[in-house]
Amino acid sequence: MTRLLQRVAITLMLTCISSVVLAAAAGAPRGPAPRPGLFFEETWQQVPGGGEQPISQAHVANPKLTVATYGPLHEELQMNGIAPGDPGYDANPIHTWSGLCGAGCTFSLKHQDAYADLTGAARIMVQSKTSGFHKIRPFIKLADGSTYVGDYEIGQTNDFLFQEFRIQEVNWITFDTEKGVTRGVIMEDLDLSRVDEIGFTDLQPGADHGNGGWSDVAVIRVYANAVPR
Repeated sequence: MTRLLQRVAITLMLTCISSVVLAAAAGAPRGPAPRPGLFFEETWQQVPGGGEQPISQAHVANPKLTVATYGPLHEELQMNGIAPGDPGYDANPIHTWSGLCGAGCTFSLKHQDAYADLTGAARIMVQSKTSGFHKIRPFIKLADGSTYVGDYEIGQTNDFLFQEFRIQEVNWITFDTEKGVTRGVIMEDLDLSRVDEIGFTDLQPGADHGNGGWSDVAVIRVYANAVPR
C-alpha cells in the first residue's frame, strides 16, 4: 500500500509540473520574427571611357549579380555618374538613367546562387533621383517566369536620396515586359517566397536630356532570406 501511494504521489507531482511548464510556455510573450539580413547590394561601376553609356553587365559591381532589361527601347537605358571616391560622387553617384527609354523601361538584378524570399519582413532600400513627374516602382520576376510591378512609388526628388520600404506593404499587378504595361488587377496572395529577379521600372517614357522626364537609380540594397536555386 505504501509503494502504491508513493507511485500515485509521484505521478500527480509530475502531472502538476508538466501543467505548469506548458502554461508558462503558452503564456510567454513571443518576440518579433528576426528581420532578414542583406541579400544583395549593387552600387554599379563605371566602364573604360566612363560617361553616359548603354547599361551592360560590365556596369554591375557585384560579381554574384546579373542584370537584365525589359520594355520598349530598353536597350536605350543608360549608365552615368562618378565612381566612388572621386570628387562629386555624393551628388552624382553611378546610376541608371531612363531619359532615352520608352514607357515601362525596366531593369532587374538576379542573384546567381539563390532566389530571394520576399515574405515577412523583407525590404528594399534604394537611392534614386527623378525629374518631372517620373517615379520608379519595384519590379519582380518570380521563379516561374511571371513578372509584376508594385504600386509603391518613389519619385520627385531633386537629389540622390535613400528610401526604404517593406515588401509586405506593396501590392502587385501583372507586368507585360515586352510592351511595358500592366495587365489585369491587383494580385491576391502572391507567393513571393522564390523571387528570381528584383529591380525597378519607370512607367513613363523618357523625355531625352535635360530636366523634365527621367528617373535615376543608384545604390540598391535588398534585405531578404536566400533560397538556394
